[in-house]
Parts: sequence; structure tokens; C-alpha cells
Amino acid sequence: MQGLVYKSTGSWYVVRDQQGVFWNARIKGKLKIDDDISSTNPIAVGDTVIFDAEDEATKTGIISKIADRHNYIVRVSPHNRNQKHIVAANLDLALLIATIAEPRTSSGFIDRFLITAEAYHIPAIVVINKADLLKEKHKEQLREWQKTYGDAGYEVLPVVALEPDSLAQLSEKLKGKTTLFSGHSGVGKSTLINQLIPGIELRTANVSDWSGKGQHTTTFAEMFDLPEGGKIIDTPGVKEFGLIDFKKEELAHYFPEMRAVMNDCRFNNCLHINEPGCAVKAAVSDGTITVDRYASYLAIMDTIEKKW
Repeated sequence: MQGLVYKSTGSWYVVRDQQGVFWNARIKGKLKIDDDISSTNPIAVGDTVIFDAEDEATKTGIISKIADRHNYIVRVSPHNRNQKHIVAANLDLALLIATIAEPRTSSGFIDRFLITAEAYHIPAIVVINKADLLKEKHKEQLREWQKTYGDAGYEVLPVVALEPDSLAQLSEKLKGKTTLFSGHSGVGKSTLINQLIPGIELRTANVSDWSGKGQHTTTFAEMFDLPEGGKIIDTPGVKEFGLIDFKKEELAHYFPEMRAVMNDCRFNNCLHINEPGCAVKAAVSDGTITVDRYASYLAIMDTIEKKW
């Protein structure tokens, strides 16, 4: 049988077959994987798999094969910094849910998420939740992000999860797509999904007053069907979106605003740091590329050098 992986718990997978029946399935023996990916999780939510019934009565099965993925997105494994963890597979859109306060999302975190989405050819949107809580200094930060990421080609969408009218534009963008939801704990991913899919009632938790950080409410990645078509893949909150397998000479390709001008650099192997005739540095000087994004580029380059 063929099915779609809706949930991964590490050893067991919830798979929906083509008739809409859900099965609990596991891997038995060595799984044949066509993609040459070394990861801590061989199967991810969003994968299409081939499986056999082990017990019809209890709806348990054995997964024997993963169908070819048209894409996937990875980050550093939370358990082993030298290994990949596949976050999700077969995505149409990646949403980074961020908050300017309670908890604070750093621009560095946003940039690492966006360049990872670029590297794996997945369109991305930055959603700023809790827009109703913004003080004047936070509103200034929102305006800066809208300009910085807007100039880079990304949409920055402020929302208030508990206000249905605020979610209308976001809801429209999700129709018919399989969308990854990612972000720190406490930014309101579960609350957003509860509003987008009435009756689902995902568990939520308040942000800690003393730390300003969120509490984990999602333990495993899980996919949900949207009422008007499309799917959301909810993922556990992440502290850091660690990059893996990025090369210094390729990094600028994943900054769209740098990619647009880098062919004008004097040298083909320009790293856009201190080389003469660098079109990227010229674009920073004339304001075409923001200083913040360029500083983020340099910071990420440093982490690649340290093999972070």
C-alpha cells in the first residue's frame, strides 16, 4: 500500500493510506532509501511511503520504501551536531513564525531559516505573530524587518493569532499547499493552527514570565489537513536553526539580494569579504543590500569556518 506520513515519533509513524485510513507503521530491517541523505531520521512527515499491513485489526504496518521526494528541508540534529535532521519533506511553502517580543526572535535565527529554505528550493514567508502586543520600539523593529526582508524578496506578514480577520490573508496563502510551520517555542504556532483549523485544539502554553521564553507544547512533527485544502506541518519549537553542509563559497547564493548582483564581482570566487571589485560590498555601500543582512552573512560565514 501507499501512504502519506502524517506524524513521526522517532520509531513509529502515523501513515494515511489512499482510502484515508490511518495506520501505525514502523521500519523493519534496513530501509531502501533512494536519496543519499545521512540523517538521524530516515523518514519524515510529508514523505510518501510504501508499506504492508502487519495487523489489519489494529491497523499496524511495516514500511518498506520511501517514494522519491521532490524536496525536503534539514537542520542540524538536536541530538548530534554532526548529523542532519530532516524537518519535513515535499513542501510547497515554509513559514517562519517569529515574534519581536515574548519571546524575542533574533534576525540571525530568521536569516538561518531563510537561507536553508533557499538552499532546498522552498519559498518562504516570515509571519510576525502577536502584533497586538507590540510597543512603539517593537513597531520600529517590525518596520525594519519589513524593509530588510522585503528588499530581499520576502514577505513579512504581521498577524494576531486570536483575531480571525488578521489571519484571512495568511489563510489564503496556505490553500492547496503543504506548508511547514517553524519557529521558537512560545511564538504561537499551535495557537495559529488552532485558529486555522477549528476544532483541532492543539495544546498551547504561556510564555514564561521570568525567562521570556516559550515552553514546548509540540513534541513531534505532525501534519494536519486544512478545511479548504492544503496541509500544515507543525514542528517542535527550536532554539537554534543550525546549518549543516553549507560551503563558504556557496553561502551568498542563498541571499537573494546578493545573488542578484554577485555576477558583477570582479572575481568568480569572490567571498564578498575583502576582495577588490566586489559588487556585493558595493551594493551594501549604496544601500541596495542592508547592512544588517550583510553583517548576518559575515556572521554565518564565520560559523561555517568553525564547522558549527
